[in-house]
Formats: sequence, C-alpha cells, structure tokens
Amino acid sequence: MNLKELAQNLGLSQTTVSRALNGYPEVSETTRRRVVDAARQHNYRPNTRAKGLATGRSMAIGHVIPLSTKHEMVNPVFADFIAGAGETYARAGYDMILSVVEDGDEARIYRSLKSRGTVDGVVLHGPRANDPRLALLDEIGLVYAVHGRSTSYERPYCWLDIDNETAFRRATDFLLDLGHRRIALINGLEFMDFALRRRAGFEEALRARGVPFDTRLMRSDEMTEDFGYDAASDMMELAEPPTAFLVSSIICALGVRRAIEDAGLKMGRDVSVITHDDALSYLPNGSRGGRGRPIFTATRSSVRQAGRRLSELLLEHIEHPRTAPRQVLLDSELMVGGSTGPAPHGGRT
Repeated sequence: MNLKELAQNLGLSQTTVSRALNGYPEVSETTRRRVVDAARQHNYRPNTRAKGLATGRSMAIGHVIPLSTKHEMVNPVFADFIAGAGETYARAGYDMILSVVEDGDEARIYRSLKSRGTVDGVVLHGPRANDPRLALLDEIGLVYAVHGRSTSYERPYCWLDIDNETAFRRATDFLLDLGHRRIALINGLEFMDFALRRRAGFEEALRARGVPFDTRLMRSDEMTEDFGYDAASDMMELAEPPTAFLVSSIICALGVRRAIEDAGLKMGRDVSVITHDDALSYLPNGSRGGRGRPIFTATRSSVRQAGRRLSELLLEHIEHPRTAPRQVLLDSELMVGGSTGPAPHGGRT
C-alpha cells in the first residue's frame, strides 16, 4: 500500500497522513493515532527517499568504527546496542550506515559525512575521558549522540550512560559487607571514561571503610576472556591473594571463573566474583527468560535498551536542533547470583 491508497482508505489528504506519520504538531493526537494504527494494520512504510526529499534529510544515521576497535563489531555488547538502535531507526524510517575506518582517519570520515550529507547524525562509541571527537563534531556541525560520556568535555552534548561509579561502589560495598578485604578490580582500559568511573566507585567504597588500596590487585586492559583468566591467575599466586574479584565485563568474568576452577577452588565459596552484566541476548547470565538463579552476582543494565534510548535522543535532537541536547543517566541493579559468599575465615579454604 502506498501513501495515496492509505489516505483514501482513511478519507484524509495525503498531506495530513504524511504530517501525522512524521509527528507534525498541527495534526491532532486523535488523527495521528488513527493514521498510525491504519499504517500498522496495512503494513505501510513510508518511502525513505521521498521522505528525505521532502525534509531535506538523508534519513540515515552513521556509526563510525576505527580499525583499532574493530573487535567491537563481533562483541556481543556492540551487537546488542546496534540491534536496539536499529529497531528505533526502522520505526522512524531511518537507515543505519556502519563505517569501519583506518586508525587516525576518523576526522576525515566525519568531515566527509557532513560535507556530502550522507547522514543526518552519528552515534559516537567508546568515549575516552578526554575525547577530541566531540569538539570536532561540534566544529563541523554534525549532530551526534554519545554512548557514554567524556569527563573533560564541558560543552553540552547529547549522551546516554549508566551510573558506573555508583554501580561499582554498590558492588564493592556488597563484598565488604560479606567480610572481604582483599578485593581485586579487573577493569577495562582506563583511558576510557566508563572504566575510570568504575575504578572511582571501587576506590571510594574502600576508602569509606578504611580498607587500603593494593595496586597489585588492580588490572586494566581490553575486556577479553583471556585477560580475565591471566589477571586472576596472576593475582591468585600472590602471598596474600584476593578473596573476591570485581570485574568490568561478563566476558572477562568467564575468564576469572576459569582461573578459579583451574586453581582447584570453587567460585562463590572460596573466591567471590561480581561482574558488570549488560544483559546480553546471546550471553545470558544463567538461564534464559529470567528463570533460575544468575550464575554471577552482577550490576545489570540492558545494552539493547540503551541502544533504543540513545537513538531516540539522537533522532529527537535531529528533529528539534534548537532545543538543548538531552542527557540520560541510567541506574543498574545489583542482582545476587551464585558467585558470591562470605569471605573465608583465616584465608582461603
């Protein structure tokens, strides 16, 4: 069904139907709902090219991935985020453009996307604490939204992030309440904003309880299963090994669990583990559908929902460029699973 046929079925003009589908304020809510329901019933989808010609937009959103982080393309966190964002783009009639670029070539690509009008906006992934890309995008006037935050950038910009500092402070407090004092932090790369905030929350909780930091129990790197395994194995060979691990990724936590088992220990009894869990579609923390106890005690958030929400913020900013950019800070809940227990008395059992 095309726009003309849909309008005829509704007894409305094509202009009214088009304006209703595109959210123009002069169309009443009753009419808009009637049009949207009819479009859904008849499986009507607006012609993206025609809509672009009418609005002067490309009807596309860009995601630029440097080759140095191309592993993100197969990382389940990135995949779930893109799936959530794609749902929002599809509903709004937008296409998604993924560009994998050479390291150091991002600036040229962003300038090219802007000058050629290829996209109406971009999502910036993996922000660093001091990220030059935000200033560049503001300079060239390309609308953007950030998945995360950049601590040092002071101008207002559109972002969505989870409260990493509070999440890791809460998780550390939980371990301290269980009697653990030798708590290890296995973190992501600490030039990344999220990792710095997680370390800050961890250190703040220790400081508040008068527990000294031990830098030998702090590691940061790419959050792979091998990194989790190697870091945990090394720390468990210390004269005073950790009795608990706080881990920045469930992928890393799988490596930590493997190291604990290889040492002949049991996770949750001899060594406790708390991880951040992005509630991934293809890597569930325990049984699917929320049934049964989670494998890992975890600070949990939905990265797919983050993709939906951030893309909504970006499209809203594109539609209303004169309004102030919005920011959303999401909380994460602490889910108690089978990976934590009281600290062993007198050391490890």
